[in-house]
Amino acid sequence: MEVSPETLPHSSVYKLLTGAILPRPIGWISSLDEDGRPNLAPFSFFNVVCSRPATVVFCPLVRGTDGGLKDTLRNVRATGEFVVNIVTEELVEAMNLSSVEALPELNEFEFSGAATSPSTAVRPPRVAESPIHFECRVRQIVEISDQPGGGSLVIGTVVHIHVDERVLIGTDKIDLKALKPIGRLAGGGYVRVTDIFEIERPKSQIPAREGPPK
Repeated sequence: MEVSPETLPHSSVYKLLTGAILPRPIGWISSLDEDGRPNLAPFSFFNVVCSRPATVVFCPLVRGTDGGLKDTLRNVRATGEFVVNIVTEELVEAMNLSSVEALPELNEFEFSGAATSPSTAVRPPRVAESPIHFECRVRQIVEISDQPGGGSLVIGTVVHIHVDERVLIGTDKIDLKALKPIGRLAGGGYVRVTDIFEIERPKSQIPAREGPPK
C-alpha cells in the first residue's frame, strides 16, 4: 500500500494511525466547566513532553458524530486547569464508561462510578481510585483543525504530583507490577503490561557538559 493521506477519508487515516502507533498510554482527564460541573474523559492521544518543567500533552479530537468540540477541550480553554489520572486494570471499566459521548450536563464521575478526591493545586477533582495523578495548568493549546477528523494539542504544566505509596519504589520509581497500567490499541482493544523485557541502551558518545546547565 502506497497512498497519500489526503486521498483517503479521515476515518481511514485514523484507522491506519491508531492501528500502527501503539500501544498508546491513556490520559484520564478530569476537568471543570465554567459553572463548576465536573467532566471525566479518557484520551489515548496522550504523552509526556519533558521533565523541566514537567509537561504533558493530550489531544482532544473533533467529535465525529456532530463535528462539535469535546467538553474537555471547552473546559480547559475556559478554566486553564485539568488533572491526568492514570488508568489501571481495576479502573478500565470505569474508564470505558467515562468515554461516552454525552451532553455537558452529564457527570461522568457518577456515570462511570468513579469517586472524586479533591486536588491540591487545581480545582478539578481527581479520580480517587487512581494511584497516580498529575495536576496541571494549561501552558498552550494548539489547534490543528476544527474540522471532523481534526483536533488540538493541549499542553499542560504539571504543578502537583500524587503517587500512592503502594506503587512507589524508593522516592522516584514506579512499580509497574503494582501499578498494572493499561495501554490502548485499535478499535476496542487494550493491552496489559505483563510481558516486560529490558535492553541496555548504547552509551552516549557526546562529552558531558561541564558546569551547571545554562
